[in-house]
Amino acid sequence: MKFKRIFLMVLDSVGVGEAIDAINYGDVGANTLAHVKESCDLFVPNLKKIGFLDTLNMNENDKVEAYYTIARPNNAGKDTLNGHYEMMGITNNIEFKTFNKGFPAELLDNIEQVTGRRVIGNVCCNNDQVIKELGERQLNYGSLIVYTSADSDLQVAAHEDVIPVSVLHQYCEKIRAITLKEDWRVGRVIARPFTGTNGNYKFSNSGRKDYAVKPPKRTILDSLAENKYNVIALGKMNDIFDGTGINKSIKATSNMEAINKLTDIMGKNFTGLCMANLADFDSLYGHTRDVDGYAKALEELDVEIPMILNKLELDDLLIITADHGNDPTFEGCDHTRENVPVIFYSRGFTEPKALPILDTLADIGATIADNFELEQSEIGKSVLDKLI
Repeated sequence: MKFKRIFLMVLDSVGVGEAIDAINYGDVGANTLAHVKESCDLFVPNLKKIGFLDTLNMNENDKVEAYYTIARPNNAGKDTLNGHYEMMGITNNIEFKTFNKGFPAELLDNIEQVTGRRVIGNVCCNNDQVIKELGERQLNYGSLIVYTSADSDLQVAAHEDVIPVSVLHQYCEKIRAITLKEDWRVGRVIARPFTGTNGNYKFSNSGRKDYAVKPPKRTILDSLAENKYNVIALGKMNDIFDGTGINKSIKATSNMEAINKLTDIMGKNFTGLCMANLADFDSLYGHTRDVDGYAKALEELDVEIPMILNKLELDDLLIITADHGNDPTFEGCDHTRENVPVIFYSRGFTEPKALPILDTLADIGATIADNFELEQSEIGKSVLDKLI
């Protein structure tokens, strides 16, 4: 079965159980979806109908409305970039650097030299915590708050009244250049302007900007764009691939905004791929170990599922998956090495059921490439012929 439009929805960090090599990452026992479900009596009837909960144990269920399975991660690391790279056909065996115990002094010295600003912070913590504790100091001294979320990132926060957003972006471009050095090679440098007064500081999502690295190889997105197909990126998807292979980018600063813009795109006439990343699961609830917030976000998504499905045309395919795990019941505040759910839904399917487990996230990209009759990437096998 071939499709005119494919919609890829990545539920950032919604893993479904420890990967085969979880022991190498200290993540034995992690299971984001299962633990949220157990902790909060999760109620997601619409996701259940399309086999989402069946991915936890790969139960055979012939009463579902979609094909469902799980995919095993193969790329090194458990960060956002490597998960998405693998999904789009790239093998990357080099982990991006993480600095959960703080950045090295030499890197901080270099940041101070290229920006002319003093660095404060150098901690691993969630976003709200860092500006609550250091916002007033930054405002008074005009320094840069440098921190990490435990992902492979280096985040730079500054009050907009002290350092204008455009200047903060210039600083982050310089820092991105520094952190291309192998010893400091983080996946993303992130500009995080904030506003407000002491005790009430808030991040400005409109001013956030992610500076990723270019994908190390060609992706399925490059092949789509070169063959004149639309490649539409919602949310942080454009930043993840640094714009490579993407011909239309639309900002979204929350899960709900991304969903609303996704359904708007569903009303447009195009041929190709539209992909959205729902980042709140990871950034707002996974890293902060907020189990209740994670459950609420899943339930909010569940409410939107019927509208999303109803907006699809007969020759549309919806794929729902994730890029890694981030179990909010787990120790620490880092991602967790997990398998991810994979749901294929079309209104034209005649016998949806469980599919065999996918050996790599790249099978998703391979299926997209097969649908549009593109050259296959170096990894991944299409399951298009199983979707009937």
